[in-house]
Order: sequence, then structure tokens, then C-alpha cells
Amino acid sequence: MYRAIFIDIDGTLRDNNKNISQRTINVIEKLVRNGILVVISSGRPRKYTENVSKESKASNYIISSNGGSIYDYIDKKVIYENIMDKQACIELYKVAKNAGVNFAMNVGDDRIEIKANDDISQILGTDIENFIYKNNIVQCIILDEDYNKIKSLYTDIKKVKNVEIINRHISLIDDNASKIGNIYYDIASKNTNKGNGILEFCKVLNINIKDTIAIGNDFNDVPMFNVVGYSVAMQNSDDEVKKYADEITKSNEDDGVAIFLEKLLSNLQ
Repeated sequence: MYRAIFIDIDGTLRDNNKNISQRTINVIEKLVRNGILVVISSGRPRKYTENVSKESKASNYIISSNGGSIYDYIDKKVIYENIMDKQACIELYKVAKNAGVNFAMNVGDDRIEIKANDDISQILGTDIENFIYKNNIVQCIILDEDYNKIKSLYTDIKKVKNVEIINRHISLIDDNASKIGNIYYDIASKNTNKGNGILEFCKVLNINIKDTIAIGNDFNDVPMFNVVGYSVAMQNSDDEVKKYADEITKSNEDDGVAIFLEKLLSNLQ
């Protein structure tokens, strides 16, 4: 019997207007009542992920920052954090600053965003170095609406030691993808990914990894697919992502998550 289901947010749980259907909420609620942990697993910061988890009636555990943080928001307990190297965070900020693009950090519950022309002291109350050394950062994001600027930073980011790019905007992988909106790199400690986050989660809660399911749509969901007992990709996933999944469900616009979970629930009853 499956004991835990890990579900991505954007392009998976929510439709393109960022709504979670009542149908999806209802089946998640039923699974939780049946003793299955439904865990929202996202690249978003902790508080954002927590809010989505509460909206969807999922379990009290969340995996955020692409596996960099695991949190129990009922007991307000940090279960796991993969904290970034301090000097690496400073260097990443300098890469963004020198390029005139925006920079963000997932710190504690929230994401602190620094626009290219912002006064650092007004936002942080101190200089960037002092802030970074006094806080635990689990993910940095370099982002901007200028596609060419962001794309050109790949080599500079790769030079920074002790960190790696763990996710990036689809247009930086697929030239045919839309280049409208914020183009980004998610950067974290090496070996940070949703898959390793799930492994840490299962270790702490004594869950056999074979008794887990992951549902996602993007490249940062592939590490989940690679470790869980059963993996489900959305129809709206890139074809390359679908190759790693055991099953393809309907798209996020067609209640794909609900359709799969309803089928799973019917097999439990």
C-alpha cells in the first residue's frame, strides 16, 4: 500500500490560472483521511508551499525549495534543511548585481527578492554579506525578464563552487519555449533536488521508498520520478520529462491530478 504521495504545484496541482479544483481538493482530503500522506513538493519557498498545502487539504508536511527544506507546519518544526555555502551565496549575488538582473533568496519561511537597482540596506537592514552570514539560505534565484541576459550568466553561475543549478526556466532548456516573463535559474547546494528531499523525508518518517508516488510536470520533478515507487507525469509535461514517468495522466487544465488520485483511491476501497 502506498504511504506517501508527493505532488508538484505549478503545472501539476494547479491549472494555468493557479487554481486548485474542488475535485482535486476533495480527493486529496479523502486520501489523507485514509492515512496516506499527501505532501506538496515545490521549488517555491516554505510559506508559499505551506499555503498551497493548506488550500489543497494536503498533509502537514511540505517539501520546498526543490528539496532544500522539509517542514511540519502544524508542529512548526524544521525536519531537514540543506543550507547553502555562505561564500557561494555572496558570489551568486555579485553575478546578478554585475549583470544588472534580479536576485532572490529562500530564507526561513519566505523569499527575499532584490531588484537590480534596489538599495540593499533598505531591504535587508544591513549589507548583503552580513545578512548572508547571519541567515540560513536554502536556495538562491537569479532572474529577469531579459532572456538573453539570464542565458548569458550560465557559465558564471557554473563557476561558483559548492552549488549547482537545480532548476531553470523551460526556455533555457527548450529554444521553442516561451521567453515571456521571468527567466530564472534556481541554485542550491550540490545534491539538492526533490528526489533527495523525498529520500530524507522517508528516512525521518520511516517510510519505504517503494511505497511512494510522485506527480509532476517539469524537469525539476524528474529526480522525484527517479526515486519513488511509482511516478506520474502530466500530459502538459515536456516529452523528455514524460520519458521518466511510469504513467501519463491528463493535463493540469483537465484535472489530471484528480483523475489519477481518484483511480488510486478506488483501488484502496
